[in-house]
Amino acid sequence: MGFYKDFRTFKTELAGRPLVVETGRMAQLAGGSCLIRYSETEVLCTATMSDKPREGVDFFPLSVDYEEKLYSVGKIPGSFQRREGRASEKATLASRVIDRPIRPLFPKDMRNDVGVVATVMSVDPDCLPEITAMLGVSIAISISNIPWDGPIAGVSVGYVDGKYVINPTAAQRDVSRMAVTVASTADLVAMIEAGAQEIPNDVMYDGIMFAHEENKKLVEFIRNIQKEVGRPKIAWESSDPPAEMFEAVKAFAIDDVKKALDTDDKRVRDEALKPVYEAVHAKFDEQYPDDIALIDDCMYKLQKYVVRRWLLDEGKRVDGRGLDDIRPLNAEVGLLSRVHGSGMFTRGQTQVLTVTTLGTTSDAQELDGLDEEVSKRYMHHYNMPSYSVGETKPSRGPGRREIGHGALAERALLPVIPSEEDFPYTIRLVSEVLSSNGSTSQASVCGSTLSLMDAGVPIKAPVAGISCGLITEGDRFITMVDIQGLEDFFGDMDFKVAGTKAGITAIQMDLKIHGLTPAIIKEALDKTYKARCYILDEIMAPCIAEPRAELSPYAPKMLRTKIDPDKIGDVIGKQGKIIQKIQAECNCKIDIEEDGTVYVSSTVLEDCRRAIDIVETIANDPEVGAIYKGVVTRIMSFGAFVEIAPGKEGMVHISQLDVKRVAKVEDVVNVGDEIIVKVLPIDDQGRLNFSRRDALIELEGAVPEDNGQQDRRPPRRDDRRRK
Repeated sequence: MGFYKDFRTFKTELAGRPLVVETGRMAQLAGGSCLIRYSETEVLCTATMSDKPREGVDFFPLSVDYEEKLYSVGKIPGSFQRREGRASEKATLASRVIDRPIRPLFPKDMRNDVGVVATVMSVDPDCLPEITAMLGVSIAISISNIPWDGPIAGVSVGYVDGKYVINPTAAQRDVSRMAVTVASTADLVAMIEAGAQEIPNDVMYDGIMFAHEENKKLVEFIRNIQKEVGRPKIAWESSDPPAEMFEAVKAFAIDDVKKALDTDDKRVRDEALKPVYEAVHAKFDEQYPDDIALIDDCMYKLQKYVVRRWLLDEGKRVDGRGLDDIRPLNAEVGLLSRVHGSGMFTRGQTQVLTVTTLGTTSDAQELDGLDEEVSKRYMHHYNMPSYSVGETKPSRGPGRREIGHGALAERALLPVIPSEEDFPYTIRLVSEVLSSNGSTSQASVCGSTLSLMDAGVPIKAPVAGISCGLITEGDRFITMVDIQGLEDFFGDMDFKVAGTKAGITAIQMDLKIHGLTPAIIKEALDKTYKARCYILDEIMAPCIAEPRAELSPYAPKMLRTKIDPDKIGDVIGKQGKIIQKIQAECNCKIDIEEDGTVYVSSTVLEDCRRAIDIVETIANDPEVGAIYKGVVTRIMSFGAFVEIAPGKEGMVHISQLDVKRVAKVEDVVNVGDEIIVKVLPIDDQGRLNFSRRDALIELEGAVPEDNGQQDRRPPRRDDRRRK
């Protein structure tokens, strides 16, 4: 590597697999860059900062992009242009997982744009690329000139056969009872993202701590890299208002701000704050003509100061609740007439309506990603329109936040969704946020449980969600359950936990501080469990205690059968003609999988049964003695030909048409008539022969006429040649 004068390699081991970091070879013009190799998973990570702060923004402009390249798994994109397009949902979620632990470690008063890019170039299924990317991003920022109070490290922890596993392999992930991503600084837990199969609090807590200990070793490894090749951090221009300006605004407006904030109604609060803002600007605009924008920053800081002092000094919340009190709750189901299921959950001024739609297996979402998952039969989508917060702006489709909240609710409910074998439907949930004042994602979990039960989906157990907030000052901390908007904006944590009474199914932790101590994590888990049980027992169970016994009349009814895979072609027919004919005649939809599983759906159950009968008749040789309903397709002088299924045609000899003597075939049947027939023994040429006479005797108890004149000879196809 003599060509690259700054090329360096750093090696360690993580979960028994080699972890190699290369610097100084790729992307040398970025602020900081590295190629990180975890076994055969390889991700290029870069971090770059603009020279000057962005004007007119009141936030730190950080962008994190996790880029999936399908060449990393030897695939060509399935799009029309055969190139990667908009980030997939999984890529968006990976970006958020990386963003959350690194963002609080940047200076809060910095306004320079920072761009972080993790490009996945090669994937080993046993080594998750998103975990590799998180480590690589931490290294890239650490060795760059960007001010940052890192590094962080992250690992995934599974729970297999009662033991914790760091960065489980693909096979271990398939049998693990939980998938938890934990990011840490050297001392604190900085981020938790979890999906689990009803894991108890103590098992989850110990798993988080197990991952935290592994992260400490990785942080030390990254610090050594930083010491070797890290660039000096540059100074930045602070955007904070001068201390004397804030103190002046505080002295002038604090009493009015306290009065405005002291209500449980967001609308009243917002209206009460408007004249306070006007008075502050009237007082200070002339005094600070060059810093008018900073006056609003002072007002934001003043509101934050009031809310935090109330909590820390008085244990007082803005809406008057106790620290462990939940806002007024309400649960409703069956609100929409023609949908398959609906449920609405209201928590204070937060209100979410979730609608369930049931579809066939062919409605499953097709995936084109880096892992081996190619389809998804359970989907959860989350929409938060501007009117839900009293604002107006055009809808531009779901953003990262909406995608993230939908995925969180999906993860929370996935462990209780019935298997495809037990409930062969594709399930789509859509959570519409009608009103938002904090905790909409957890309200969507509750509303989704209600909606699923209203739709008759046999979920294993109801799931509820609740959030826990945090205020810290030095070593002091105070937690509070069911945080509303202001407590989220001005607090230090939004710790979301969803689950059943038996255990946790999902966690998402957002922080504004560097990290959490074990004591805070334990208290948050305990408080959310108690609140979750209250919601399940006192609010949701009285509304709907269990899934409805019957599906909506507007939902498709589904039947399933299994045929020999070699017979699939017979059921489909040339150019799909046979299966199309069955679907048209039975007013149904048929999906056939490669293993021979056949799904038939229709809004009328009898249509499903009829289609199943036809499919089974085509796929299986008709049994001698079995009775079928068929259609007369041709009339001959010696009998009638009857089709009992597409491609399954046999003859009813004139002697077998009725219990009495038949002189002329047309006296009994005509083309297009539906008749019942019984299968006679197959002749020596393998041809089907039927008897309507025997079917009438067996099913309707008809008495045969036996006057010695009826022709009882065996049916012969030679009659057709004679004619």
